[in-house]
Amino acid sequence: MKGGEDKIKIIEKRKEDHLKLCLRDEVETDFSAGFEDVHLIHMSVPDFDFDDVDTSCNLFGKKMDAPIIIEAMTGGAEIAHKVNTNIARAAEECGVAMGVGSVRAAIENKELWYTYQVREVAPSIPLISNLGLVQFSNGYGLDEMVEAVEAMEADALAIHLNPLQEVVQPEGDRKWKNSLDMVSDLMNHVNFPVIAKETGAGISREVAVKLEKAGFKAIDVGGVGGTSFAMVEHLRHDEESKNELGRVFKDWGVPTAISIVECSMSTSLPVIASGGVRGGLDGAKSIALGASYFGGARPFLKAAMESHEKVKEIIERWKAELKVAMFLVGARNLEELKKKNVVITGFVKEWLEARGINVKIFASRES
Repeated sequence: MKGGEDKIKIIEKRKEDHLKLCLRDEVETDFSAGFEDVHLIHMSVPDFDFDDVDTSCNLFGKKMDAPIIIEAMTGGAEIAHKVNTNIARAAEECGVAMGVGSVRAAIENKELWYTYQVREVAPSIPLISNLGLVQFSNGYGLDEMVEAVEAMEADALAIHLNPLQEVVQPEGDRKWKNSLDMVSDLMNHVNFPVIAKETGAGISREVAVKLEKAGFKAIDVGGVGGTSFAMVEHLRHDEESKNELGRVFKDWGVPTAISIVECSMSTSLPVIASGGVRGGLDGAKSIALGASYFGGARPFLKAAMESHEKVKEIIERWKAELKVAMFLVGARNLEELKKKNVVITGFVKEWLEARGINVKIFASRES
Protein backbone atom coordinates (compact mmCIF):
# COMPACT_ATOMS: atom_id res chain seq x y z
CA MET A 1 0.00 0.00 0.00
CA LYS A 2 2.82 2.35 0.92
CA GLY A 3 4.45 1.74 -2.46
CA GLY A 4 1.18 2.58 -4.23
CA GLU A 5 0.79 5.82 -2.32
CA ASP A 6 4.37 6.79 -3.14
CA LYS A 7 3.71 6.11 -6.83
CA ILE A 8 0.63 8.34 -6.79
CA LYS A 9 2.56 11.16 -5.10
CA ILE A 10 5.32 10.86 -7.72
CA ILE A 11 2.78 11.15 -10.54
CA GLU A 12 1.11 14.18 -8.95
CA LYS A 13 4.47 15.88 -8.37
CA ARG A 14 5.53 15.20 -11.96
CA LYS A 15 2.29 16.73 -13.29
CA GLU A 16 2.87 19.86 -11.23
CA ASP A 17 6.51 20.07 -12.32
CA HIS A 18 5.57 19.80 -15.99
CA LEU A 19 3.06 22.60 -15.70
CA LYS A 20 5.37 24.96 -13.84
CA LEU A 21 8.27 24.33 -16.23
CA CYS A 22 6.10 25.03 -19.26
CA LEU A 23 5.04 28.32 -17.68
CA ARG A 24 8.49 29.37 -16.51
CA ASP A 25 11.17 28.03 -18.83
CA GLU A 26 12.02 27.96 -22.51
CA VAL A 27 10.86 24.48 -23.42
CA GLU A 28 10.05 24.85 -27.11
CA THR A 29 12.11 23.12 -29.76
CA ASP A 30 14.78 25.03 -31.62
CA PHE A 31 13.59 23.28 -34.76
CA SER A 32 10.65 24.85 -36.60
CA ALA A 33 7.22 23.32 -37.16
CA GLY A 34 7.74 24.17 -40.83
CA PHE A 35 4.90 26.62 -41.46
CA GLU A 36 7.30 29.26 -42.82
CA ASP A 37 7.83 26.92 -45.78
CA VAL A 38 4.10 26.69 -46.50
CA HIS A 39 2.69 29.50 -48.64
CA LEU A 40 -0.98 30.10 -49.39
CA ILE A 41 -1.85 31.83 -52.67
CA HIS A 42 -3.34 35.31 -52.32
CA MET A 43 -6.51 36.08 -54.29
CA SER A 44 -6.80 39.81 -54.96
CA VAL A 45 -10.42 39.72 -56.13
CA PRO A 46 -12.63 37.74 -53.73
CA ASP A 47 -16.01 36.86 -55.26
CA PHE A 48 -17.88 36.76 -51.94
CA ASP A 49 -18.27 38.91 -48.84
CA PHE A 50 -16.02 38.49 -45.81
CA ASP A 51 -19.10 37.74 -43.70
CA ASP A 52 -19.83 34.77 -45.98
CA VAL A 53 -16.75 32.92 -44.70
CA ASP A 54 -17.88 29.95 -42.62
CA THR A 55 -15.32 28.44 -40.23
CA SER A 56 -17.74 26.02 -38.58
CA CYS A 57 -17.29 22.26 -38.54
CA ASN A 58 -18.31 19.12 -36.66
CA LEU A 59 -16.30 16.91 -34.34
CA PHE A 60 -17.74 13.69 -32.90
CA GLY A 61 -21.21 14.82 -33.88
CA LYS A 62 -20.95 18.19 -32.17
CA LYS A 63 -20.88 21.49 -34.03
CA MET A 64 -17.95 23.84 -33.49
CA ASP A 65 -17.59 27.48 -34.48
CA ALA A 66 -14.05 26.80 -35.72
CA PRO A 67 -11.82 23.71 -36.13
CA ILE A 68 -9.77 24.58 -33.06
CA ILE A 69 -8.87 22.16 -30.28
CA ILE A 70 -7.23 23.44 -27.12
CA GLU A 71 -4.87 20.55 -26.76
CA ALA A 72 -4.22 18.24 -23.82
CA MET A 73 -2.28 20.11 -21.20
CA THR A 74 -2.74 19.09 -17.63
CA GLY A 75 -4.64 17.45 -14.79
CA GLY A 76 -3.89 15.46 -11.67
CA ALA A 77 -2.59 18.34 -9.52
CA GLU A 78 -4.30 21.16 -7.62
CA ILE A 79 -2.96 23.81 -9.98
CA ALA A 80 -4.46 21.91 -12.94
CA HIS A 81 -8.03 22.39 -11.72
CA LYS A 82 -7.86 26.14 -12.31
CA VAL A 83 -6.21 25.73 -15.70
CA ASN A 84 -8.71 23.17 -16.99
CA THR A 85 -11.73 25.08 -15.68
CA ASN A 86 -10.67 28.36 -17.28
CA ILE A 87 -9.93 26.64 -20.58
CA ALA A 88 -13.25 24.80 -20.52
CA ARG A 89 -15.27 27.95 -19.87
CA ALA A 90 -13.51 29.80 -22.68
CA ALA A 91 -13.84 26.89 -25.10
CA GLU A 92 -17.57 26.62 -24.37
CA GLU A 93 -18.17 30.32 -24.95
CA CYS A 94 -16.10 30.30 -28.16
CA GLY A 95 -17.46 27.05 -29.56
CA VAL A 96 -14.22 25.08 -29.83
CA ALA A 97 -13.04 21.70 -28.51
CA MET A 98 -10.82 20.86 -25.55
CA GLY A 99 -8.60 18.02 -24.41
CA VAL A 100 -7.15 17.31 -20.98
CA GLY A 101 -3.82 15.86 -19.93
CA SER A 102 -3.36 12.20 -19.09
CA VAL A 103 -6.02 11.05 -16.63
CA ARG A 104 -3.74 8.32 -15.28
CA ALA A 105 -3.32 10.31 -12.05
CA ALA A 106 -7.07 10.20 -11.42
CA ILE A 107 -7.36 6.53 -12.27
CA GLU A 108 -4.64 5.84 -9.72
CA ASN A 109 -6.17 8.26 -7.18
CA LYS A 110 -9.91 8.87 -7.60
CA GLU A 111 -9.72 12.01 -5.46
CA LEU A 112 -8.00 13.77 -8.36
CA TRP A 113 -10.85 13.42 -10.85
CA TYR A 114 -12.06 16.91 -9.94
CA THR A 115 -8.98 18.37 -11.65
CA TYR A 116 -10.24 17.02 -14.99
CA GLN A 117 -14.02 17.19 -14.71
CA VAL A 118 -15.15 20.29 -16.60
CA ARG A 119 -18.39 19.17 -18.27
CA GLU A 120 -20.42 21.30 -15.87
CA VAL A 121 -18.88 24.50 -17.28
CA ALA A 122 -18.61 23.14 -20.83
CA PRO A 123 -21.87 21.30 -21.52
CA SER A 124 -21.91 21.41 -25.33
CA ILE A 125 -18.37 21.28 -26.71
CA PRO A 126 -16.38 18.17 -27.67
CA LEU A 127 -14.24 17.03 -24.73
CA ILE A 128 -11.32 14.64 -25.17
CA SER A 129 -9.95 12.49 -22.36
CA ASN A 130 -6.40 11.15 -22.42
CA LEU A 131 -4.35 8.06 -21.53
CA GLY A 132 -0.88 6.89 -22.52
CA LEU A 133 -0.37 3.97 -24.89
CA VAL A 134 2.40 2.56 -22.74
CA GLN A 135 0.00 2.14 -19.81
CA PHE A 136 -1.67 -0.70 -21.69
CA SER A 137 1.60 -2.63 -21.58
CA ASN A 138 1.70 -2.04 -17.85
CA GLY A 139 -1.65 -3.38 -16.68
CA TYR A 140 -4.32 -1.05 -18.05
CA GLY A 141 -7.28 -2.56 -19.87
CA LEU A 142 -10.89 -2.00 -20.88
CA ASP A 143 -11.98 -0.79 -17.43
CA GLU A 144 -9.42 2.02 -17.40
CA MET A 145 -10.21 2.99 -20.98
CA VAL A 146 -13.93 3.29 -20.22
CA GLU A 147 -13.37 5.08 -16.91
CA ALA A 148 -11.17 7.64 -18.63
CA VAL A 149 -14.11 8.70 -20.80
CA GLU A 150 -17.08 8.17 -18.51
CA ALA A 151 -15.62 9.84 -15.42
CA MET A 152 -15.28 13.16 -17.23
CA GLU A 153 -18.23 12.70 -19.62
CA ALA A 154 -15.88 13.00 -22.58
CA ASP A 155 -16.79 12.50 -26.23
CA ALA A 156 -13.56 10.73 -27.17
CA LEU A 157 -10.34 9.34 -25.80
CA ALA A 158 -6.88 10.35 -26.97
CA ILE A 159 -4.23 7.68 -26.58
CA HIS A 160 -0.98 9.60 -26.36
CA LEU A 161 2.20 8.25 -27.91
CA ASN A 162 5.21 9.54 -25.99
CA PRO A 163 8.13 7.11 -26.33
CA LEU A 164 10.61 9.99 -26.50
CA GLN A 165 9.43 11.49 -23.21
CA GLU A 166 9.30 8.12 -21.47
CA VAL A 167 12.75 6.99 -22.56
CA VAL A 168 14.51 10.22 -21.50
CA GLN A 169 12.62 10.32 -18.19
CA PRO A 170 14.59 8.55 -15.45
CA GLU A 171 11.40 7.02 -14.02
CA GLY A 172 9.78 6.61 -17.44
CA ASP A 173 8.03 3.49 -18.73
CA ARG A 174 10.12 1.37 -21.07
CA LYS A 175 7.88 -1.65 -21.61
CA TRP A 176 6.08 -0.87 -24.87
CA LYS A 177 5.91 -4.33 -26.42
CA ASN A 178 2.45 -5.21 -27.83
CA SER A 179 0.89 -1.99 -26.50
CA LEU A 180 -0.59 -1.06 -29.89
CA ASP A 181 -2.07 -4.54 -30.35
CA MET A 182 -3.60 -4.38 -26.88
CA VAL A 183 -5.27 -1.03 -27.53
CA SER A 184 -6.42 -2.15 -30.97
CA ASP A 185 -8.26 -5.07 -29.42
CA LEU A 186 -9.82 -2.90 -26.71
CA MET A 187 -11.13 -0.37 -29.23
CA ASN A 188 -13.41 -3.08 -30.61
CA HIS A 189 -15.28 -3.05 -27.30
CA VAL A 190 -15.94 0.66 -26.77
CA ASN A 191 -18.59 2.94 -28.25
CA PHE A 192 -16.54 6.12 -28.37
CA PRO A 193 -13.89 7.28 -30.87
CA VAL A 194 -10.23 6.88 -29.98
CA ILE A 195 -7.60 9.31 -31.27
CA ALA A 196 -3.89 8.56 -31.62
CA LYS A 197 -1.96 11.58 -30.35
CA GLU A 198 1.77 12.25 -30.42
CA THR A 199 3.21 14.60 -27.82
CA GLY A 200 5.82 16.59 -29.71
CA ALA A 201 7.82 14.22 -31.92
CA GLY A 202 5.38 13.88 -34.82
CA ILE A 203 3.86 10.90 -36.65
CA SER A 204 5.37 9.51 -39.83
CA ARG A 205 3.41 7.88 -42.64
CA GLU A 206 4.67 4.44 -41.60
CA VAL A 207 3.17 4.86 -38.14
CA ALA A 208 0.02 6.52 -39.51
CA VAL A 209 -0.73 3.44 -41.61
CA LYS A 210 -0.33 1.22 -38.52
CA LEU A 211 -2.64 3.47 -36.51
CA GLU A 212 -5.39 3.34 -39.12
CA LYS A 213 -5.15 -0.44 -39.31
CA ALA A 214 -5.30 -0.63 -35.51
CA GLY A 215 -8.69 1.10 -35.53
CA PHE A 216 -8.01 4.67 -34.43
CA LYS A 217 -10.56 7.20 -35.68
CA ALA A 218 -8.25 10.22 -35.97
CA ILE A 219 -4.59 11.19 -35.79
CA ASP A 220 -3.25 14.16 -33.82
CA VAL A 221 0.23 14.61 -35.26
CA GLY A 222 1.79 16.44 -32.27
CA GLY A 223 4.82 17.34 -34.36
CA VAL A 224 8.17 18.98 -33.71
CA GLY A 225 7.99 22.76 -33.41
CA GLY A 226 6.17 23.32 -30.14
CA THR A 227 6.84 22.21 -26.59
CA SER A 228 9.61 19.64 -26.26
CA PHE A 229 8.81 17.26 -23.44
CA ALA A 230 12.31 15.91 -23.78
CA MET A 231 13.51 19.38 -22.77
CA VAL A 232 10.92 19.53 -19.98
CA GLU A 233 12.36 16.29 -18.60
CA HIS A 234 15.86 17.76 -18.88
CA LEU A 235 14.81 20.77 -16.81
CA ARG A 236 12.99 18.75 -14.15
CA HIS A 237 16.29 17.78 -12.54
CA ASP A 238 18.71 19.93 -10.59
CA GLU A 239 22.07 20.93 -11.98
CA GLU A 240 23.94 17.99 -10.48
CA SER A 241 21.61 15.41 -11.96
CA LYS A 242 20.57 17.10 -15.19
CA ASN A 243 19.00 14.67 -17.62
CA GLU A 244 21.30 15.16 -20.61
CA LEU A 245 19.29 12.74 -22.74
CA GLY A 246 16.42 15.24 -22.71
CA ARG A 247 18.65 18.05 -23.92
CA VAL A 248 20.25 15.94 -26.68
CA PHE A 249 16.86 14.85 -28.03
CA LYS A 250 15.16 18.23 -27.64
CA ASP A 251 14.49 18.58 -31.39
CA TRP A 252 13.95 14.90 -32.24
CA GLY A 253 11.11 13.94 -34.55
CA VAL A 254 9.01 14.97 -37.53
CA PRO A 255 8.13 18.66 -37.92
CA THR A 256 4.41 19.37 -37.80
CA ALA A 257 3.88 20.61 -41.37
CA ILE A 258 5.60 17.50 -42.69
CA SER A 259 3.69 15.17 -40.40
CA ILE A 260 0.37 16.62 -41.57
CA VAL A 261 1.22 15.78 -45.17
CA GLU A 262 2.58 12.32 -44.40
CA CYS A 263 -0.45 11.34 -42.31
CA SER A 264 -3.13 12.84 -44.55
CA MET A 265 -1.67 11.35 -47.73
CA SER A 266 -1.16 7.85 -46.30
CA THR A 267 -4.49 7.36 -44.48
CA SER A 268 -8.16 8.31 -44.75
CA LEU A 269 -8.31 9.41 -41.10
CA PRO A 270 -9.07 12.98 -40.03
CA VAL A 271 -5.83 14.71 -39.06
CA ILE A 272 -5.44 17.15 -36.18
CA ALA A 273 -2.51 19.56 -36.57
CA SER A 274 -0.62 20.34 -33.38
CA GLY A 275 2.94 21.10 -32.39
CA GLY A 276 4.07 24.68 -32.92
CA VAL A 277 0.70 25.89 -34.23
CA ARG A 278 0.72 29.48 -33.05
CA GLY A 279 -2.39 31.02 -34.57
CA GLY A 280 -5.15 30.89 -37.15
CA LEU A 281 -2.78 31.43 -40.07
CA ASP A 282 -0.80 28.33 -39.11
CA GLY A 283 -4.16 26.61 -38.77
CA ALA A 284 -5.23 27.65 -42.26
CA LYS A 285 -1.95 26.33 -43.66
CA SER A 286 -2.48 23.09 -41.76
CA ILE A 287 -5.91 22.57 -43.26
CA ALA A 288 -4.65 23.38 -46.77
CA LEU A 289 -1.97 20.71 -46.23
CA GLY A 290 -4.56 18.09 -45.32
CA ALA A 291 -5.57 18.54 -41.67
CA SER A 292 -9.21 18.81 -40.59
CA TYR A 293 -8.57 20.51 -37.24
CA PHE A 294 -5.74 22.34 -35.53
CA GLY A 295 -4.81 23.15 -31.98
CA GLY A 296 -2.27 24.26 -29.44
CA ALA A 297 -1.53 23.96 -25.75
CA ARG A 298 1.24 26.18 -24.45
CA PRO A 299 -0.10 29.38 -26.11
CA PHE A 300 -3.16 29.05 -23.85
CA LEU A 301 -1.41 28.01 -20.66
CA LYS A 302 -0.32 31.38 -19.27
CA ALA A 303 -3.71 32.86 -20.10
CA ALA A 304 -5.46 29.99 -18.32
CA MET A 305 -3.51 30.78 -15.16
CA GLU A 306 -5.12 34.24 -15.19
CA SER A 307 -8.74 33.87 -16.30
CA HIS A 308 -11.05 32.31 -18.83
CA GLU A 309 -11.43 35.74 -20.43
CA LYS A 310 -7.74 35.76 -21.28
CA VAL A 311 -8.10 32.34 -22.88
CA LYS A 312 -11.10 33.61 -24.86
CA GLU A 313 -9.02 36.48 -26.24
CA ILE A 314 -6.53 34.02 -27.74
CA ILE A 315 -9.22 31.74 -29.16
CA GLU A 316 -11.03 34.66 -30.77
CA ARG A 317 -7.76 35.91 -32.26
CA TRP A 318 -7.08 32.47 -33.74
CA LYS A 319 -10.61 32.35 -35.17
CA ALA A 320 -10.23 35.81 -36.72
CA GLU A 321 -6.86 34.92 -38.27
CA LEU A 322 -8.31 31.75 -39.77
CA LYS A 323 -11.26 33.63 -41.24
CA VAL A 324 -9.04 36.32 -42.78
CA ALA A 325 -6.73 33.72 -44.31
CA MET A 326 -9.72 31.88 -45.79
CA PHE A 327 -11.09 35.09 -47.26
CA LEU A 328 -7.73 35.99 -48.80
CA VAL A 329 -7.36 32.62 -50.54
CA GLY A 330 -10.98 32.59 -51.72
CA ALA A 331 -12.28 29.82 -49.45
CA ARG A 332 -15.85 30.21 -48.25
CA ASN A 333 -15.65 27.16 -46.00
CA LEU A 334 -13.16 24.62 -44.70
CA GLU A 335 -13.78 22.13 -47.49
CA GLU A 336 -12.83 24.79 -50.03
CA LEU A 337 -9.73 25.65 -48.00
CA LYS A 338 -8.58 22.03 -48.24
CA LYS A 339 -8.55 22.33 -52.03
CA LYS A 340 -6.68 25.61 -52.32
CA ASN A 341 -3.23 25.79 -53.90
CA VAL A 342 -0.22 25.74 -51.60
CA VAL A 343 3.41 26.36 -52.50
CA ILE A 344 5.83 24.35 -50.37
CA THR A 345 9.46 25.47 -50.22
CA GLY A 346 12.64 25.06 -48.17
CA PHE A 347 13.31 22.24 -45.74
CA VAL A 348 9.71 20.99 -45.82
CA LYS A 349 9.94 20.61 -49.61
CA GLU A 350 13.29 18.83 -49.35
CA TRP A 351 12.02 16.38 -46.74
CA LEU A 352 8.81 15.56 -48.60
CA GLU A 353 10.58 15.10 -51.92
CA ALA A 354 13.16 12.85 -50.25
CA ARG A 355 10.20 10.77 -49.08
CA GLY A 356 8.87 10.50 -52.62
CA ILE A 357 6.11 13.11 -52.34
CA ASN A 358 5.72 15.46 -55.29
CA VAL A 359 5.03 18.84 -53.69
CA LYS A 360 3.95 20.32 -57.05
CA ILE A 361 0.58 18.62 -56.69
CA PHE A 362 -0.20 20.99 -53.80
CA ALA A 363 0.52 24.05 -55.97
CA SER A 364 -1.74 23.02 -58.86
CA ARG A 365 -4.89 21.59 -57.28
CA GLU A 366 -7.02 24.39 -58.77
CA SER A 367 -6.91 24.90 -62.52
